[in-house]
Formats: sequence, structure tokens, C-alpha cells
Amino acid sequence: MEYTRLGKTGLVVSRLCLGCMSFGDAARGPHSWVVGEDDGRAIIRAALERGINFFDTANGYSEGSSEEITGRALRDFASRDEVVLATKAYTPWRNAPNTGGLSRKALFQAIDDSLARLGTDYVDLFQIHRWDYNTPIEETMEALHDIVKSGRARYIGASSMFAWQFAKAQHIATVNGWTRFVSMQPQVSLVYREEEREMIPLCIDSGVAVLPWSPLGRGMLTRPFEEKTQRSESDLFGKYLFAQTEANDRLIVEAVQQVATELSLPMAQVAMAWLLRQPGITAPIVGVTKLPQLLDAVAAIGLQLTDEQTGRLEAPYLPRPVIGLAPPLKLGGTVSLAG
Repeated sequence: MEYTRLGKTGLVVSRLCLGCMSFGDAARGPHSWVVGEDDGRAIIRAALERGINFFDTANGYSEGSSEEITGRALRDFASRDEVVLATKAYTPWRNAPNTGGLSRKALFQAIDDSLARLGTDYVDLFQIHRWDYNTPIEETMEALHDIVKSGRARYIGASSMFAWQFAKAQHIATVNGWTRFVSMQPQVSLVYREEEREMIPLCIDSGVAVLPWSPLGRGMLTRPFEEKTQRSESDLFGKYLFAQTEANDRLIVEAVQQVATELSLPMAQVAMAWLLRQPGITAPIVGVTKLPQLLDAVAAIGLQLTDEQTGRLEAPYLPRPVIGLAPPLKLGGTVSLAG
């Protein structure tokens, strides 16, 4: 396993982050494809054995059961001081006012609830899952600063917003002497590269870690384009993400398949190897439901693609609309996030 620092901090993380959205109680969330506790524990243990020390979940994954499974497994299999545990807040936990978003009230409730489910008194990285259009960013940043100062989180991060929003939040934290974000979780893969325009350069310039979600395009980059899985057929968020780009996505997947065939390697290794060598990328967030998927991600760390292979993988990509960001929350409403 390779390790790196999380942005400009002194925190050391593995080059892969295990995304724990794949673990949960299917009866408690929108995703029928999640695996239960026994399988989730086996994957978490295998990740630890292969040197992964970075684990990411969220309060909204399977109504909190992802945090419960992750927390129990890490308590049983790891030393708390050796692992980096991240979670996220924003998604409403009930269809009622004040049960989501990034207000001071909601964030304080969310961190306390997450810590209880995880069975720990702090998280290493507390992230805002999306931008909250209904709460002043000053309120959010001060609340996050106070959560850090209270000892309930060591660092803060953000996910999927416009670059101007991220820059504004960082500026407000700076001028007020509050804690700044040390990481950004954007969607990045061979089938979605729009963050290369502004967000990733901003993060590189300011020393912020980039933690891509959906690094394999919801699994699209791991199999021939026509091949379907239970997740691809039931993943409504994935269908939304790639509904408008099917023709171009097919060309990209075919390029990955061609290079993988030439190398006699799984497509997943090729697609992940490409991402790991992109400028600014710290640790892709890898969600797996089977051990071979984890092994492919780990193997990709040692795979060096040639410039010619990289060029062929990148050539088919065409610009596309920005997707995966949050709409404004409705009062008393709910939102489902899957990244």
C-alpha cells in the first residue's frame, strides 16, 4: 500500500479510501444492492489487512446502518489511533424540519448521532455532503469550527459543489479565523472529468486533498458496456448521473476494455490506475460489495500506464453538463445522496 498526506495536513492516509456506502441494512435505505454486516465486516477486515487505513461513510447511507456496521468492524479489527474515519452530514434523517441541511442545529445533532452509531468519541474527518442553499455559509463554517474545537472532529471536508462555493467557504473561514476544509470529495472518473476545469486546480493550488467518489463510474468502467448488474439496474442515482451521455460513455468503456485486454488485466484495474495518476488526486473512494473488487483496486496502485495508453483512454471524452450537485432542500423534505 502507498500512503500520502491528506492535503497540507500531517494526517497520513492510504492511496485508497474504502467507501462504506456499500454496507448497510437494505430495509433501511434506498439501495437494494448493499451488503449486510457479515459481508461488510469481511471486506473491511480485508481492506485493513492490505494496508487501507482510510474509511468513509455518511449519516444518510442506509439510514445510518452503514455507520453502525463500519464502527463495529473498526472497533473489532483495528486500533482507533491507526485508522482515519470519515463521515458526512447534510442528508435529512427524517421528513421533518431541521432534520437535515447544514444549520448549526442540524450539524450539532448530526455529529452527535454519527458518533453514537460509529461507537467513537471523534471522527477524523467530518464532511458536508453537499452545499446547503438554505443556510448562510457563515453559520455552517462557524458550526464546523466549533465541532472541531469541541474535539468531536479532527478535520473538516466538503463534497460536490461549485468551485466558487468552495472558494467562498474557505475565504469566510480564513477571514474569521475558523477551521478550513482540508479535503474535497468531487465526482471524478474517466466518464466524468468536469472537475478538471476548476475544482481540482483550485484544490491543487490551495493544498486541499481530492477524494473522488464514483471513481469507476458506478461500476460502468468495470465491465463491457452492455453488461448489467443488480446495482446498475436498481441504482436510480447512477441512472440520473449518466442518462444524457450514453453514446460517449460507450466509447470510453470500449477504450478501457481494449487497453485491459491488451494488458490481460481487469477493466477496473485500468480505470483506477488512470485515476490514481491524475494531478491532485489523493485517495479515490472505492465502494465494493465483493472481495475481488477490492483486490482490483489495490492492484491498480502498482499499475503504470504508458502515455499512449493514457491518451487512448482519455481521447473519447466529451464535455458534459455538471451533475451530482445538490438542489435546495425543501422544508420538511428529504433528499437521497449516493456519493
